[in-house]
Amino acid sequence: MKAIFVHLSDIHFGQEKNGGDVVVNDDAKQRLIDDARDEVAKLGERASGVIVTGDIAYSGKESEYRTAARWLGELTDAIGCERINVQMVPGNHDIDREKISVPIECVLAQIRQSGDAVLDPLLDSAEGCDFLYGRFEAYRDFALDYECELDLNGQMSSGGRLELAKGRSIKFVRLNSALICARKDDKGKLILGKRQRVLPEASGEEIIVLVHHPLDWFQDSGKARSYLRNRARVLISGHEHFPRLLVDSVDADRDLLLVAAGATSPEEAVGDYTYKYNILIFEWDEDADALAVTINPRTWDDDLTRFKRDDAFMEGRPDRQVLGSPNFRRAPMPTVTPPEDRPASIAAPEVESVVIGCEPESPIDVTLSAANAATPAPDIEPSPTVDQRLLQLRFFQELPEGERLRALLDLGAIRPDFRGRLDHSMERRLFRVLIRQGKAQAIVERLDSAKAKKSGDVR
Repeated sequence: MKAIFVHLSDIHFGQEKNGGDVVVNDDAKQRLIDDARDEVAKLGERASGVIVTGDIAYSGKESEYRTAARWLGELTDAIGCERINVQMVPGNHDIDREKISVPIECVLAQIRQSGDAVLDPLLDSAEGCDFLYGRFEAYRDFALDYECELDLNGQMSSGGRLELAKGRSIKFVRLNSALICARKDDKGKLILGKRQRVLPEASGEEIIVLVHHPLDWFQDSGKARSYLRNRARVLISGHEHFPRLLVDSVDADRDLLLVAAGATSPEEAVGDYTYKYNILIFEWDEDADALAVTINPRTWDDDLTRFKRDDAFMEGRPDRQVLGSPNFRRAPMPTVTPPEDRPASIAAPEVESVVIGCEPESPIDVTLSAANAATPAPDIEPSPTVDQRLLQLRFFQELPEGERLRALLDLGAIRPDFRGRLDHSMERRLFRVLIRQGKAQAIVERLDSAKAKKSGDVR
């Protein structure tokens, strides 16, 4: 089975400083949707999803993510996948620069100087985690709606597993390379940290790592590279706005494919630094019992004012790269492959149920107190269905904060005497309480009513 992804990086919603730039960049983004629709259609299959390797926003503001959500919705609709099927990691522009205070700058400088000796103790305390992750607040809320939670304890997060054949899967692992980013960062000075270097390993499963910064931006890249070369099969990055492709032949039976993306919307589209994106196809190569990755690099043509194939990116290499895949070969050879008449879909991350008040990979207990919650939540939260996740996406994208609070109040998720502010994670839990109470249709009616009111079609 083929798993088709549109790969974007450095979209930079909100970077434009004047109306002319808005018009030009918006046109390029619309042409990208058209091009992706056409290229995926040529493959005769629907896409499995979208990969974004950071810098979705330009200034880490909520308004920028609202614009991004609308555009990503158009893109996913065009390529035939569900709107929730977006894998993402944060970049340095996904940090709210206004939240980088003088004390934070000082701590970040100390981390860059002393490394894990300072970073680890911070990540071991709730206060330290709040201190570091507060800069990502708008990104965190946006990513939650796509099930792309940041790990708030400095560890990697899982993007779930996708089966290519019986017993042959790829697993997405997301790294936060922007954790110690400040206002200005020098190449080679960032730190991934011990908690993000140790990749998982399982028979029959090859790892696809998503990260914003290429490896040479880290002080600890040497240590990280050892784990990546031996345990990952593909590393996809962004940040530098210039695409590169490299196959690292670790040994006779093991390869690591490194794909560095160009910018979907560079700060200045000049020469080779222009609008770019990739279409990636993952599949199981039965003959080699290996992961095969086909790359269709796309670049903007100023003369044609549309996207075309980026032949320079491939540098004469074949489009299809068959990678030495030792983790596949550790598992029994597949005898049956999944049906070919549907796109490969990503299974939920390994944590299949969630204790309310303790999201996967989050150390922060944000359970509402009994005084504020209208109905006590059960101990275990089952994994949401696709329809429930799509409805959740609508709820948080279409309703402003005040309207969401009113909806939660009217539908009985919170008490009338509630006073305070709910963060996005709390709202998300309460939304799922309503779903478990059978109020999905009431939420749909609420959303449809708000949409009609906004468009003036109110009867």
